[in-house]
Amino acid sequence: MSQISHELLLIIDFGSQVTQLIARRLRELNVYCEIRPYQTVTADLLKELAPKAVIFSGGPESVTNPDSPRAPAEVFDLGVPILGICYGQQVMMHQLGGEVISGHGTAEFGRAKVTEVEPLELLEGWFQDGPEQVWMSHGDHVSRLAPGFTVYGTSPNAPFAITADVERRFFAVQFHPEVHHTPNGKVLYENFVKLAGFKGDWTMAAYREEMVNVIREQVGDAKVICALSGGVDSSVAAALIHEAIGENLTCVFVDHGLLRLNEAEEVVGMFRDHMNLSVIHAQEQELFLGELDGVSDPETKRKIIGRLFIDVFQKYADQIEGARFLAQGTLYPDVIESVSFSGGPSHTIKSHHNVGGLPEKMGLKLVEPLRELFKDEVRELGRELGLPEHFIGRHPFPGPGLAIRCPGEITREKLEILRRADAVYIDQIRKHGLYDEIWQAFVAILPVRTVGVMGDARSYDFACALRAVTSVDGMTADYYPFSHDFLGETATRIINEVKGINRVTYDITSKPPGTIEWE
Repeated sequence: MSQISHELLLIIDFGSQVTQLIARRLRELNVYCEIRPYQTVTADLLKELAPKAVIFSGGPESVTNPDSPRAPAEVFDLGVPILGICYGQQVMMHQLGGEVISGHGTAEFGRAKVTEVEPLELLEGWFQDGPEQVWMSHGDHVSRLAPGFTVYGTSPNAPFAITADVERRFFAVQFHPEVHHTPNGKVLYENFVKLAGFKGDWTMAAYREEMVNVIREQVGDAKVICALSGGVDSSVAAALIHEAIGENLTCVFVDHGLLRLNEAEEVVGMFRDHMNLSVIHAQEQELFLGELDGVSDPETKRKIIGRLFIDVFQKYADQIEGARFLAQGTLYPDVIESVSFSGGPSHTIKSHHNVGGLPEKMGLKLVEPLRELFKDEVRELGRELGLPEHFIGRHPFPGPGLAIRCPGEITREKLEILRRADAVYIDQIRKHGLYDEIWQAFVAILPVRTVGVMGDARSYDFACALRAVTSVDGMTADYYPFSHDFLGETATRIINEVKGINRVTYDITSKPPGTIEWE
């Protein structure tokens, strides 16, 4: 994104699993930001980026450990506002002459109340009705402030929950304002970017214009093939690239036998008819299902699918003269979950079939115009590009398709049962007017058979789980609170209309600790 020119807020990442939420909150305020792992932030990089403000993220380490992450000393000499969050507060205090301690009585996890000590510009709009609810997640706390700092808020286990050196515009909080459990967190960020003087010029209209130029500069006169899944991400990527290079784009829609009911026909028809794109319908069901036969480990499934995708794209790329680039709809959350963005210290959750680069043998370079966008930004960009609303509003569908909604061994019988059950479930959601309230909904077929009674006969069929979540960006999610009437009606329809299922359950796990998908 170095070719994108905006006022920059730099987020130095110390390994928190929610660092990306900081970026999301800033994007909502039309502020362009970049996350850089602490170990990559050098004096030269700071000079190159020239950030207008800096945020230190949280992190899993203890600052009392001499080998734990540190901020570059030069950052404190930039003369710009700095906000330290949780570990970011602790590392700021430690490096500027304060003290942080570990041990009994220092930890604080979950909801907490912060009480105001005295007013602070950063917290304008806070404490209107008394103490503020915040989300704490720390094992250490600051025990002595660095010179120049004053305490502005306290909590039961964080005597310096909010601190600041107003003269230098250094601010530090022990809690996480980026999570929704801190209800007024958005106000804090609004105040921070305001005091830093940001104009708020990060919009999808600006992104569209600038990324078209970036794509043209990257690709030149070469041909691009686009990995088209039919989901929102790859669709928006295809539309953006098509605007940049026109007929030099060819989309490859891979039918891997893991799609939903009637999905291939709908997707190919939409892109050929509505968007007038060149689309190759690659019918590779036997290839994918043959390689997945007998495989039950979820990571092995993903790796097989990822490898076969590359093989298929290579085959069609060889048929397109001048093809030198492969386009993907990779998003920021995909990158973060696979490995911390740009090599940072947070932990891998799961691999993604479209993240991690391409084998050298392909001879293709990647074009990933959405790589630093969140899902809701992609939807906004899609509207900016004129994609139909019914398509923009589609629930996310993963590249590995139904493979990760079929725990255990994949069989054609189970996939057919899953397709029909999923179609009934989504039909129910639409009939009840709930589709747009839900971020993602699907059925997973479970690797167990259960005894049932259907009519006067004993059945021994599969159980399935319904999943529906609400979310803003897919990084965290809560289960959707269906009524018992809805669930009962839906279970009855699935059991009556889908041969092979005799038991229906509803998954009420949030993310975290679970993921949205089952595998």
